[in-house]
Amino acid sequence: MSAAAKKIRVLIVDDSAFMRKVLHSILSADPLMEVVGQAKDGMEAITMADSLKPDVITMDINMPRMDGLQATEQIMSQNPRPIVVVSSETREGAASTLVALELGAIDFVPKPSNGIDLDMNVVGEELNRKLKMAAKVRVVRTATRSKHHAPNAHHARPASAETSEAATGGSGGRFPVVVIAASTGGPATVMRLAPGFPADFPAAVVLVQHMPGTFTSQYAVQLSEVAEIEVKEAETNEILRPGILYVCPGSHHLRISSLGRIVLDDGPRIDGYRPCADAAMETAAAWAGPMTIGVVLTGMGNDGANGVQAIRRAGGSVIAQDEATSVIFGMPAEAIKTGAVGQILPLDQICAAIEKRVRQLARTAQPVLR
Repeated sequence: MSAAAKKIRVLIVDDSAFMRKVLHSILSADPLMEVVGQAKDGMEAITMADSLKPDVITMDINMPRMDGLQATEQIMSQNPRPIVVVSSETREGAASTLVALELGAIDFVPKPSNGIDLDMNVVGEELNRKLKMAAKVRVVRTATRSKHHAPNAHHARPASAETSEAATGGSGGRFPVVVIAASTGGPATVMRLAPGFPADFPAAVVLVQHMPGTFTSQYAVQLSEVAEIEVKEAETNEILRPGILYVCPGSHHLRISSLGRIVLDDGPRIDGYRPCADAAMETAAAWAGPMTIGVVLTGMGNDGANGVQAIRRAGGSVIAQDEATSVIFGMPAEAIKTGAVGQILPLDQICAAIEKRVRQLARTAQPVLR
């Protein structure tokens, strides 16, 4: 390491002395990392984040006195620092982790499910990689969790005549399909985007979020709490329908068949990704053609870059999130480089742009109802 290279200063937060020791051992083995402090609960975390000013924080969730969610909310609202959650992969752990991301945490690393062994070295490489990435993020003060929850009636709402027609007969059974690709920063970003889709949205929305399979089912539940559109985790062989936001299971790739059905497969990673947004975008373009809309949101890497080109070749349209509102501008930047992106927009303008395009397409896709 050159003398000029600056170490990344890390604050470890965990109530388990054993876990703090394991994390310290993993981080100390990397010459670019320096552990500057260890906190055993949320109250200590807030004090040490202020006094030590670390470059990044590892945050446990379940702790005495003050848990990781309360600590994350206070740190991100008063003295923002990049936070990476180290959490359990249980259903409860997934739910808490997703709330932490909504509160402003950058990313998460799941603890191994074997709580007895807790062999964190298994995820050591992932932890170091995500901490280094998070340390580069420009953090801002974040708002508290979204307080608006859509009434349950939205999710039981029968399809309107318009969406029923689109699903069964309009334009040979074709209707607009929106495929959203997201990675780091995506869970909170989509949580802000989803409430903009109305319950009678005349398009199917497919979300490919890079996230473990144990997290996506819980994420679909939490999205449904803030969205008017029906939200569900996608199931293999179900017919794609407008007015539904399908969350791709994190353990599978999602494709759309020539018959308009969802096909899931747990095959190998594609270009390092599973789920892979390219697979969903390419097959959506093959099925919906010019009625396909690709949306590339915040994330690291280049997933979606091939997919947006397929959408553009099919006559569809592509939107990318701008750099200023992206947590990580990797995926949008790679999509933009392809020349296939038609609009580069801040997050708060993306939903309106999607809806405007979908409404235009829906009018041409559906016959006049009699």
